[in-house]
Amino acid sequence: MREDQAGHSEDAVAAAGSPVAEGGPLRGEQPKKSPVVESLKGGHGPVAGAPVWVVDGEGQGRRQRGRVPLPPEDLRAVLAPVDLVWARLERPAARRLVEAAARSELARVVGFVGRTDAPQVLADRLARRLEDQMRLGGPIEDPVGWLIGLALPQRRQCGDVRCDDRVLLDSGRDCPRCEDRQADRRAQRRAVAAAVDAAMPNASEAERRTATEEQLHQDVTARAWAREHEWEQVRARQAAAAQARAEAAAAQPAADVRAAPMVPVVLPAPRPVAAPGPDVDDVDQEQELVLEDLTREQVRDWRVRAMKDHQVVFDHIDRYGETSARRLFSHRLVDQAQRLSGTRHLVLGHTTWGRA
Repeated sequence: MREDQAGHSEDAVAAAGSPVAEGGPLRGEQPKKSPVVESLKGGHGPVAGAPVWVVDGEGQGRRQRGRVPLPPEDLRAVLAPVDLVWARLERPAARRLVEAAARSELARVVGFVGRTDAPQVLADRLARRLEDQMRLGGPIEDPVGWLIGLALPQRRQCGDVRCDDRVLLDSGRDCPRCEDRQADRRAQRRAVAAAVDAAMPNASEAERRTATEEQLHQDVTARAWAREHEWEQVRARQAAAAQARAEAAAAQPAADVRAAPMVPVVLPAPRPVAAPGPDVDDVDQEQELVLEDLTREQVRDWRVRAMKDHQVVFDHIDRYGETSARRLFSHRLVDQAQRLSGTRHLVLGHTTWGRA
């Protein structure tokens, strides 16, 4: 009896703690979804209708819903504030467009702050733009257009190239030009409000505010039109001056136009005609022979004569020396003439080098 009671008590405890006892599914039935999963799938990010599911798998890295890969390694720090927006870029072409725009803007920021601080500066810009969008504009309908057209580009509020949303890129401080413009606008608003209060003393606060806004709009519009009119006058004066210069150039006669100085043409000097070789009968034996004045044809004629008659070589040696003979007739021809003559016809006397 005690064993039966113990068995019944254990079954009661098991039934009380069993999910089946509370209406849970039996074996083979589909269990209900976990409330944690429901909360993950039901949460909405900054993109309209864009829930994100992040899975950390061993050896697979971080994966996002729709199997959207992470940004490239060089852009992960830049696009980290907008990772939920990046998760909606399921098409590779869209991701390539965003990557190209991010790299282009990153290169521009590098020129202001350097390669080390540029990723953080651009990431801060994206975080600031995303916060403004969620506070003022609501969820993002077009992730690609928002990233390329609104989030990434620099927005200058004044003429300073470093200005980005009234903040200087190189130092992170407030832009002084934007502060001056804002101070001018506030002074103008106060002046207009004071004039409206003086003109409408018995009006309500809402009426005075409406009148102030209308007067400010009129003043700003009038100033813009006046500035545009000034620019039109400047452009008209420039066009008139250009037309006057063109007409003056066309009316100037061709004779008065100074021709460009011509570069003188230098013709090459005519080459001297080589004198004909000396004839045996015309050679003056008393005329001094200068080797430097002989042409190729004359040297060849002398050597031909020496080959036919070795006495020419000996006569030249007797008169100018063996050194001059070897220069004129060559060493081979002088040696041959001396060997065939049977005598070593050596004359050590010779003239100077200039004379030879």
